[in-house]
Amino acid sequence: MHYYLVPRKNPKLLSIIIPCYNEESSLPFLKERLEDLIKILPTKVEVIFVNDGSSDQTIFQLVSWAEKDPQIQVVSLSRNFGHQLAVTAGMDYAKGDAVVVMDADLQDPPEVILEMLTKYREGYDVVYGQRLARSGESFFKKATAWAFYRLMKILVHKDLPLDSGDFRLISRRCLDALNGLRENHRFLRGMNAWIGFPQTPVFYKRDPRVAGETKYPLRKMLKLAMNAAVSFSPLPLRFSLALGIIVALIGFAVGFYALFRAFQHFVLEMPIVYNPGWATIVTLICLIGGSILISIGILGEYIARIFEESKGRPLYVVEFVKGSSLTEKSKKLS
Repeated sequence: MHYYLVPRKNPKLLSIIIPCYNEESSLPFLKERLEDLIKILPTKVEVIFVNDGSSDQTIFQLVSWAEKDPQIQVVSLSRNFGHQLAVTAGMDYAKGDAVVVMDADLQDPPEVILEMLTKYREGYDVVYGQRLARSGESFFKKATAWAFYRLMKILVHKDLPLDSGDFRLISRRCLDALNGLRENHRFLRGMNAWIGFPQTPVFYKRDPRVAGETKYPLRKMLKLAMNAAVSFSPLPLRFSLALGIIVALIGFAVGFYALFRAFQHFVLEMPIVYNPGWATIVTLICLIGGSILISIGILGEYIARIFEESKGRPLYVVEFVKGSSLTEKSKKLS
């Protein structure tokens, strides 16, 4: 897609949003890298850490850091709400003309932010990191990630970039549009693609985790894929319709075959053994019953999401904020 780009200056304030869930072992490494980066960034910076209900020493390290550095802000959620909602909390509190979303494990190098700012100055509203390689990960992890992104491109949005996570820079006008979308089941990458605005990649090689364990095992990846598919696409419902049609056609085919064999045996008196066994009946019952249950299950997922959206509950609950610049923002959001 060709965009009409209007060049602009660096943002006056850049907000870096970092969700944290049990990252006590990663934070010392992250602190060193971030402090070195902030010194060379061509703009003022605020770093918003969102503690997503960590059960280790993460929150204590973050509060200690915030007390020593006025650029560090901490939003602590009352429990674990999940990565996408933790990022949403950070975006709600961000005051910058542009924001960068990144994880605390340093798999996405913070230094890439400099390249993102170059694209921002060219006029792009979303600059996403696109991975050329994934170091330190197993073949199974790489294969499932490869399949995940391509499946999401089919189910969620045709413009959804491949091999890119939530590591990205977002302009203020795009952020305001994102913050206006308040659905409970969030897939921020798909929401970015749905909104539009000029978008472009920067390419980088993903590093191994600096410490700790991955917070996105296969189970969570499948859950995210389900949320994204059901939230953004009617394709699962159409799949259940197609499944019903296929099962019906199989039933018609088996029924026609049974009538044909009976016709050969009784009418044409051909020497054919006609044994209407239980296997055919059981197979048809399993096919029909299975397709019905699958269809009901898919429909139930959509109804469950309608039910949850109808409650009107807040996306997250903040336990406390730390950092003087967040105090007034917290009052406006409460």
